[in-house]
Amino acid sequence: MNTDRREFLKKTGLLGAALALNPLHALGSLNENPPLPPSGSGGLDADEVEAVILQTTDVHCQIHPHDELFWEDGQMVFRKTGGYANLATCLKTERALHKHSFLIDTGDMFQGSELAVKTTGEAMIPILNALDYDLYLPGNWEVVYYKKMMQRLLGSLHAPKVCANMYHDLGEGMRGELVFPAYYIWTIGRIKIGFLGYTDPLVPLRQSPNYSKGIIYSKPEDNLAHYVDVLRNQENCAAVLVIAHLGLSQQIHLANLPEAEGVDYVLGGDTHERVRTPIQCAYAKVVEPGAFGSFVGKLKLRFKDGKLIEDRYDLIEVNAETLTADATIASLVKTIEAPFSGSINEVIGYSKVPLYRYFVIENTIDTMITDALRWRMPEVDLVLSNGFRFCPPRATPDHTGNIPITSGYLFDMLPVDSPVRTAEATGAQIKEWLEKELHNVFADKAIERFGGWVIKFNGMHVEFNAYAPKGKRVQTVRVGKKPLDMVRLYRMSACERDGDPMDMLCRIKGVKNASNQNFSLHDVLRDYLKAKGPVSPTVRGNAKVLDAPQTLLTQVTGVAYDFR
Repeated sequence: MNTDRREFLKKTGLLGAALALNPLHALGSLNENPPLPPSGSGGLDADEVEAVILQTTDVHCQIHPHDELFWEDGQMVFRKTGGYANLATCLKTERALHKHSFLIDTGDMFQGSELAVKTTGEAMIPILNALDYDLYLPGNWEVVYYKKMMQRLLGSLHAPKVCANMYHDLGEGMRGELVFPAYYIWTIGRIKIGFLGYTDPLVPLRQSPNYSKGIIYSKPEDNLAHYVDVLRNQENCAAVLVIAHLGLSQQIHLANLPEAEGVDYVLGGDTHERVRTPIQCAYAKVVEPGAFGSFVGKLKLRFKDGKLIEDRYDLIEVNAETLTADATIASLVKTIEAPFSGSINEVIGYSKVPLYRYFVIENTIDTMITDALRWRMPEVDLVLSNGFRFCPPRATPDHTGNIPITSGYLFDMLPVDSPVRTAEATGAQIKEWLEKELHNVFADKAIERFGGWVIKFNGMHVEFNAYAPKGKRVQTVRVGKKPLDMVRLYRMSACERDGDPMDMLCRIKGVKNASNQNFSLHDVLRDYLKAKGPVSPTVRGNAKVLDAPQTLLTQVTGVAYDFR
């Protein structure tokens, strides 16, 4: 065990013992000042009840305020948002305004930063407990440290957890009991509100296969109607809310299925979408409150005579420039991070342009990654980078006039430091793979869309129609300056995924002559930034969409929704 980690466990072990006895006494209550008198009951009749549900999701261990990208008047705009201490102030303010409030997080709490990686997620436990959540749902990345650690991390959180589609794998395809309870009921007087949880059943395909070993996932629609019936007709819930980590497309699909009859809202996560006006589907409304602690979703429900009569949804921006950081949480964060702060804040390079990962087609973060791989391995024909979504932007220069890239930000971009793998594939394999990858992003049927963006590459230029039929999207492909040759073997490089067979590279099956190099993605980025910085990874149009804007910010279509 390294010294930093030993010191961290020493501090948080003592802190955890105090938290287990009385979290708010040990840390100092979030309500450092006397609370405002609740105003949620103002204007209500005697037989009316108002309940407020506050939601965070996909924070990805971003404990400090950070640059956030907004799309305003057709331009990128950056503002400082998030940070758990600022989020605490926002939540404290909101909860003080309402007599009945309920705080949930719908996943990806333990993955996404250097602090999280070096403590296998444990650094987040005292912070989340101090924020006094009422309910949790595991996200697709909760398995990143494997099943037992997922159970330990979530089990260390004080609030209940729900998930109706994760089962223990008993071996040979035998499905055991649910890992977590399927639902939770919040009772306010005579009013019951049921929360039913679902996480992404595609985890074994989307994540490295080894992460979720020991878990069997089912589709939400397999038991949704059953549990809605239990909550409505057995438990007599006045409202049923699905809390989900499926991605906006999948959540819209679910809310349009007959099995969702009786569901009022789907409070979603996973794809980092910012739904400001609820999306009305056939059976339920769907929302999703962004990512990285930049937003809080606020759902207000009003009940009369035991029935839901009104709902209102708002997306609250956690503006770090206007919200004062909560002193107790700020101190807690500082204490937890202290053993690792030297490494996290080490500057390893600079960029001349803002770094971001929000556009569906191309982004500067992945341009930098693929540039680094090509620099390290000039002998390969093309390099690939997965279509990741996570990582907040970085756009603020320091005293040099350039944007610093720290070791911590390297982990934000690539929380999983994988070995670099090289392999060979024919042009025909590459063409087939491109069609599959584009279908994963732009499939007409929401159920067929995976949660990521378009795969990123360097050394290849692709023109495609996003909304063409399956298998017909790719129009032209060039490797270097020549058209893709269907029979030629091309040498490629990408990262290894934990558990993939040797004949697979970045989901391309049946590759030849595969080998793992003796260096990782982090090694490549560190060496590249040291040798070539400051870098300018501007988007170059390696992937060109012909039937949609190049600045596409969402893969969701067919509903009234815009990312901004």
